[in-house]
Amino acid sequence: KELGSARELGRESLAQRAMATAQKQAITLKGSVAIVTEFFGYSVNSILYQRGIYPPETFKKVSKYGLTMLVTTDTGLSEYLEQVLGQLSMWLVNKSVQKLVVVVAGQESGKTLERWVFDVRADKQAEGQVVEARPEKELTSEIQAIIRQITASVTFLPLLDEACTFDLLVYTDTDVNVPAAWEESDPKYIAKSEEVKLRSFTTKIHKVDAAVSYLAEDD
Repeated sequence: KELGSARELGRESLAQRAMATAQKQAITLKGSVAIVTEFFGYSVNSILYQRGIYPPETFKKVSKYGLTMLVTTDTGLSEYLEQVLGQLSMWLVNKSVQKLVVVVAGQESGKTLERWVFDVRADKQAEGQVVEARPEKELTSEIQAIIRQITASVTFLPLLDEACTFDLLVYTDTDVNVPAAWEESDPKYIAKSEEVKLRSFTTKIHKVDAAVSYLAEDD
């Protein structure tokens, strides 16, 4: 099942507590969810900035993961991301999320130009358990690698030569409760595409694999 929302960022303190817990060599399901949700928030912001979906002047610099990140200052976009990530977090707690997809499409043509896919795998046995955590330095290093690849995407992705919009799709298990603001969506596949595999990270409870597909240029 794949769902698209009609329109958030936060959870900083919970994710920070989860990282702190990880330093103590233990992590809970909710702590892992906080880390993954926060990662998605920063990743989506990075994609929107790097691919020019929103004007660069509508982003501010923040420090995260030992990197300088860019986060939107657009109120409407912030509220949208907050709503989506809030719902995503609840589905992650229930281990119902299969993937998050950021779709970039041409505003005029309506053609899907890029699909940023984050596959999610959850340890189904982790319910209520405290799992031995990975060292924070290792986890942060893996997340850094993905963020750096998103930042470097302008060097290997084709130029977006038209104004673009974006959509967020969440693939879930078929038995999840779906809020009224969400609806089933088509997958917005790219007919003729090339794919670049990105890095992955794991909290030991959740593993996230990343990749980006883009519209192949005609020969």
